[in-house]
Amino acid sequence: MSKRSFAQHALSEWMHSSGPDSDIVISSRVRIARNMQGHPFPMLATNEQSREVMEKLTAVGSNKAMAALGPFEKIELADLSELERRVLVEKHLISPTLANESRCGALMLSENEAISIMVNEEDHLRIQCLYPGFQIKEAWSAASGIDDIFEEEIDYAFDERRGYLTSCPTNVGTGIRASVMMHLPALVMTQQINRILSAITQVGLAVRGMYGEGSEALGNLFQISNQITLGQSEEEIIDNLYSVAKQIIEHERAARERMLQHESRIHLEDRVYRSLGILSHAFIIDSKEAAQRLSDVRLGIDLALITDVSPQIMNELLVMTQPGFLQQTFEEKLSTEQRDVRRAELIRKQLHRKFDHGGAGE
Repeated sequence: MSKRSFAQHALSEWMHSSGPDSDIVISSRVRIARNMQGHPFPMLATNEQSREVMEKLTAVGSNKAMAALGPFEKIELADLSELERRVLVEKHLISPTLANESRCGALMLSENEAISIMVNEEDHLRIQCLYPGFQIKEAWSAASGIDDIFEEEIDYAFDERRGYLTSCPTNVGTGIRASVMMHLPALVMTQQINRILSAITQVGLAVRGMYGEGSEALGNLFQISNQITLGQSEEEIIDNLYSVAKQIIEHERAARERMLQHESRIHLEDRVYRSLGILSHAFIIDSKEAAQRLSDVRLGIDLALITDVSPQIMNELLVMTQPGFLQQTFEEKLSTEQRDVRRAELIRKQLHRKFDHGGAGE
């Protein structure tokens, strides 16, 4: 894998593959934060200290135990352009912090991009496993195994009473952030979403947009994650998220079924086909409208109202229509209006290409 191959393909393996309940759960992610004992945390470290941390951690990432998991590419953030770093963020492979603020930041990326290991982000080490569909327990198992490999070689900053020590107090304890990315259009359309989200926050979970903290829930995509990392075991954190996500899936399915009944169905069909028509023919479209229209079409696909477009192309367009990827695709720096024009052009071409080849089945 070349260092820029991640920028050439919109779909990582975790987005390309389907997983359990993938009509509602887009992806499952577990991230583990760790720091090295005896080394200043990244925000206080000098360049020399940060370089030493990077060399030690990437050396572990190249050992025999890690090699057994498959090939990994080491990428130093300093070697990437601003645009390439932005594409990595848009593909959920690194955080904005690593992209914009790290000192001697590095990434170890698996060939299928399901595993990304960030070095010198907010913490020395961030292990991330990203799986398609509802596979939060599987993602936790994979991340925990990688954590064990590093712990064999590295002394972690750990306190008997507080647990693993991290730069941000909200991560102290287990250091785990587990999340599921959910597509919940029916709950939004039936005006149940606020009640559901309020209940979620009352059981110790957080709700954010597609790109995490501070991001807007565009396209009816919601990221549900644990808030508590101290005072619960890793298994309790994962089980709590799993249980709540299961209930949300059931509520979304029930809402979708109700929308398909009787007089509601014609309104739903009208909405999804209007959005498909706009996406297929628009000459200018901003990111917010594109996300909403893509959400409508994805719902139509999942409910078999639209049968000649695959869910895969919707996943692909969610990434390809982001600002960084648009500029990467067209190989030019674009203003906001130029991005809106190019976004519409790209969507038209992708959808027409799909129709020209006979839809999803060919």
